[in-house]
Amino acid sequence: MSSTSGVGQNSDIYTALGLNAPNSDKTKKKDTLDQADFLRLMTEQLQHQDPLKPMDNTQMVAQMAQLSQVQGINDLNTTVKGFQESMSSDQVLRGAALVGHDVLVPSPKWQLEAEGGTSGMVAAPGAGYVTVDITDANGVKVNTLSVEAKASGEVTFDWDGKDANGNRMPAGSYTIAASHTDSAGAKTKINTYVEAPVESVTVGSDGLYLNLKGLGTAPIDYVLRIS
Repeated sequence: MSSTSGVGQNSDIYTALGLNAPNSDKTKKKDTLDQADFLRLMTEQLQHQDPLKPMDNTQMVAQMAQLSQVQGINDLNTTVKGFQESMSSDQVLRGAALVGHDVLVPSPKWQLEAEGGTSGMVAAPGAGYVTVDITDANGVKVNTLSVEAKASGEVTFDWDGKDANGNRMPAGSYTIAASHTDSAGAKTKINTYVEAPVESVTVGSDGLYLNLKGLGTAPIDYVLRIS
């Protein structure tokens, strides 16, 4: 008697909490239909069809085609999910391998250290001259570089870290703006590219980002060269 009463009390406790008792035959209701459910429904439909009006073969073929399509979509989703996970892991490994290396990325600024200089690159549209204006954090122009471009393509420029009067500038971030002037005097603004060391990597919801010293973050797709 006491044993039976205890079971009943336990069942009442689970019922009061909105839960199923352990070893209960109740199963959780599924929100979606799987392949077995489709086959079960089709079997029931065949068993309860009107003998005088049997199901048309066309309808059965259509249902089988629908079942095959649903199963194919499920298999495809599983494959795509696995591919995405594999790609994500591959990106993390690629990013980790870049830590400690210098990468060339598009940037309108560069970082000057306490000693030494820095360099950058532009893609000249043709022969002429490339002019690079350097401004400090306050927007004051400190120097202007001029480099000849003998033809279209890559043109590098170097800054020794000094202003126009030869004074050493303090370490920090400086903005650069480049333009190209051709033989006819036409002036065109062009993008600048700088090298910076990779300090770490960040995995974002939309891809992998590199944390560059003095430049902040940049998507891994921005990397043009690794050195």
